[in-house]
Amino acid sequence: MSDMSFIVREPLLDSKQKVLGFELTWQKGGAKNGKLGDQEVIELIGFVADQLNNEESGWLMGEQLLFLDVPRAVLLSGVLSALAPKGVVLTLDLSSTDEEMLTEVKALRERGFGISLRNVETLIDDKALLPLITHVQARFDNSDFTVRAKFYGALKQASVQVVMRELFSWEEYDACAGLGLDGFAGDIYLTPRPGVRAKGLNPAQAMILQLMEMVRQNADVHQLESVLRRDAALSYKLLRYINSVGFGLGAEIQSLRHAVTMLGYSPLYRWLSLLLATASNAGQSPVLMQTAIIRGRFAELLGHGSLPKNEAENLFVAGMFSLLDKLLGVSMPEVLESIQLSDAVAQALLSRTGMYGPFLALAEACEIGNGQVGERADALFVSPRQVNEAQLAALAWAQNLKL
Repeated sequence: MSDMSFIVREPLLDSKQKVLGFELTWQKGGAKNGKLGDQEVIELIGFVADQLNNEESGWLMGEQLLFLDVPRAVLLSGVLSALAPKGVVLTLDLSSTDEEMLTEVKALRERGFGISLRNVETLIDDKALLPLITHVQARFDNSDFTVRAKFYGALKQASVQVVMRELFSWEEYDACAGLGLDGFAGDIYLTPRPGVRAKGLNPAQAMILQLMEMVRQNADVHQLESVLRRDAALSYKLLRYINSVGFGLGAEIQSLRHAVTMLGYSPLYRWLSLLLATASNAGQSPVLMQTAIIRGRFAELLGHGSLPKNEAENLFVAGMFSLLDKLLGVSMPEVLESIQLSDAVAQALLSRTGMYGPFLALAEACEIGNGQVGERADALFVSPRQVNEAQLAALAWAQNLKL
C-alpha cells in the first residue's frame, strides 16, 4: 500500500440519529483534495477487505453499511470479491454510462452490492441505470429545497435511498428527516441541538462515577459490589462488555469480584469509562457514543506501539471521555470537576496537548477529513498503514461490542 494514502471515515446517520454505517474515503498524504491513482485505491480497498474479514467470524462490520468511494477501474479489478456484498455500498462518480458500465453495475447488483451515485442529477434520465441504483448522495441547498424535495420524492418512489451530505445545522437535518430521507452525513452531531437544555449527569452516570473513583482509590471489592447492586441493569451491561468479543478473555466473567480477580483494577476502570459513555440518554447519544468508543480504541491501539501498556489504557479512557461534554450537555471543564483524572488525560481533553493529546487530535482528523491526517500522523511518527490498521480494527471492535 502506498505510504501516502490514508483512510478517512465519516458516520452516516439515519433519521433517528443512529449510525447506519460509515463512508470511507481516501486521502493522499492527508491532503484534503489529494487525489489517489486507481491502483492506490484498489490497494486500499483490498486492505479494507483484509482487515474487516475474519476467517472465523466473517465480515466484522455486522449490520452496519460501509460506503466505499470507488473509481471505475475498481469495478474491473477483482478486488471487490473479498468484500461482503450485502454490507457494502459502492459510491460512483459518473458523468455518463455505456453498455460496458451498465453490465458491470448490473453484475455487482446481482452479487448483492449497493450502488450509490454522487451526481444523479445528470443521470436521472438514464432509464437503464436508475433501476440499478440503491442510493444517491445529494448536497443540501436551501435556495431550491422545495423543488428538490419533489426530486427526492421521485427517487424514493423508485426505491432509491437518499443520503444528504453537507448538512450544517439541526434545522437542515430536521427538514430532510421530515421528507423521509434515509441517511445523513456531516458533523452536526458534534454540535448541541438548539433549545435542548443541558442535562448533566443522570443517576446511572453518577453511580458509575462513584465506582470509578472507588476503583481509582483501590476500594475493597465488597464496597464496589454494594454500589453496583443498586442497579442490576448496569451490572448486567458491565459484565456483558467485559465478556464481549472485543475483550478476548478465555473465561466468562461471572461477577464483579471475578472481574477484579481476572483483570485487576486498572482494566476495570476502562470498562467503567465505556459504561459511563453508554449510559447517556441524550438525543444524539448513539453516534456520539460510537464515535467515542472508536476514538478510544483507535488511540489505544496506536499507543501500543510507543507507550507502556498502562499509558495505552489511559489513551482509551481519554478517547472515551473526549465527547463526554457533548454526551452530558456540559462543558469539558465541568466534566473534569466531576471526574478525577490524571493531569495528562485532562490536558488532552482540554487542549489536545501533552502525552495523550496528539493521539486524540489524530483520531479526530480521521473522522472529519480536514486534511490534517498526515500532519498528525507524522507528529506521532506513525505510518499510514499503522493509522489505517488501528482505525479499521477500532471500527470492528466497536461493532463487536453490540451496544
